[in-house]
Amino acid sequence: MSDRYVDFVNSGVGQSLARSVGLPQPVKLRRYEHGIDFIDGDCLVGAAPGAEHLDALAKVLASSRSSIYVKCDNPEVKGLLQVDGLAARDYDVVMPDKIRALVFDASGITNSTQLRELYNFFHPVARKLQSCSRVLVIGRPPENADTPEHRIAQRALEGFTRALGKELGKGTTVQLCYAVKGAGDGIASTVRFVLSSRSAYVSGQVIRVGKAKLAAKFDWDEPLAGKVALVTGAARGIGESIAEVLAREGAHVVCLDIPPAEDDLKKVADRIGGSYITADITHADTPQTLVDYFGSEHKGLDILVHNAGVTRDKTLGKMKPEFWDMVLDINLSSEERVNKALLEAETLKSGAHIICVSSMAGIAGTRGQTNYACSKAGVIGMVDAMAPILKKQKITINAVAPGFIETAMTAAMPFGPREVGRRLNSMSQGGLPVDVAETICWFASPASAGVTGNVVRVCGQSLLGA
Repeated sequence: MSDRYVDFVNSGVGQSLARSVGLPQPVKLRRYEHGIDFIDGDCLVGAAPGAEHLDALAKVLASSRSSIYVKCDNPEVKGLLQVDGLAARDYDVVMPDKIRALVFDASGITNSTQLRELYNFFHPVARKLQSCSRVLVIGRPPENADTPEHRIAQRALEGFTRALGKELGKGTTVQLCYAVKGAGDGIASTVRFVLSSRSAYVSGQVIRVGKAKLAAKFDWDEPLAGKVALVTGAARGIGESIAEVLAREGAHVVCLDIPPAEDDLKKVADRIGGSYITADITHADTPQTLVDYFGSEHKGLDILVHNAGVTRDKTLGKMKPEFWDMVLDINLSSEERVNKALLEAETLKSGAHIICVSSMAGIAGTRGQTNYACSKAGVIGMVDAMAPILKKQKITINAVAPGFIETAMTAAMPFGPREVGRRLNSMSQGGLPVDVAETICWFASPASAGVTGNVVRVCGQSLLGA
């Protein structure tokens, strides 16, 4: 459904009227287009003394066609000017008028006094950012800090980045990446995702990244080539978009939905060159059916996306027991059963990725959705519980938590709640199914082998929840 307010305030007449009466002016977000560089504009890099990720950052940024500038207040950062392939420039010598991306390595901040480094880097350039810019701060996980003072200072980065995301406006996103010391290539997929237009509706997030190695001949233009993916609930809406984006990135996508949705499911599979299975995800035989299918047809499974879900909203006092049971079984218990079967049969390959669709309701709760919020919080619990177990098998598990996404379901909402849902975030607008799909595709990349145990909100930095 089109957001008429956003369309209006971005028209000539609408812009003038909005400015004159002080109405919010959400910008149209820049989303991914094939062939555009992942930064697509001037990028400024800085770091606090003792920064741990400059070498890895230089390697990622060297793969960009955009102009890279270095703010050399810290002598360690000057080394970026001599990195082969980076072609960086000294910001204080050649100062661009507008900036598309800011990257700051704050991992070397070891006490609260050194947090002044954030002000020193961002204050002079914050007002030079273009619309729909990207800001990335990289730190070290507080739990891995060397001293209590170090842990305190690194935890402080979360408040800074979340507040900055609410300040900058104009469609700009701000993320914090906690990368372990020596993460190396492990940060590559995350840096590329959060600096690109693929992360248009993701802001204010904290992402944890561990160590990983890129394949010798990794192709960023088609990272999922040769991979097999299963997407549940793929006949329409967010599931359809997930299937499309995974296929666009090179995967063979197997689309799954219930038998009544077969016509729509077949259309999706045919359009993306994939295949499909009709099955009730809650049926007792379905996990074994999937084991048999992927074992015989594809010799295993690389990407598992748990997207199928339902709502049956009622306040708890008025809720029928079958509504509770249905929502918990589809949204949570069925995922546990499928995971168990695929793991026990070793259908999920080493290096596989499991991605779950949670919800903002699972973080903040929603009136009339005790069943739904319970199930989606359980999905987050599943990610927390399974990540350390699956890591031993070189399998990652992460979740997305969508906020207000423009779908047929939200289009059917009453006008008032729909408008509140759209505006109650830093972007002042709803997201699109493709925003969820792009985030899932980042999790599904072989280059994201060091990204596990994360729950990333796709909500435009909603003002609700953590």
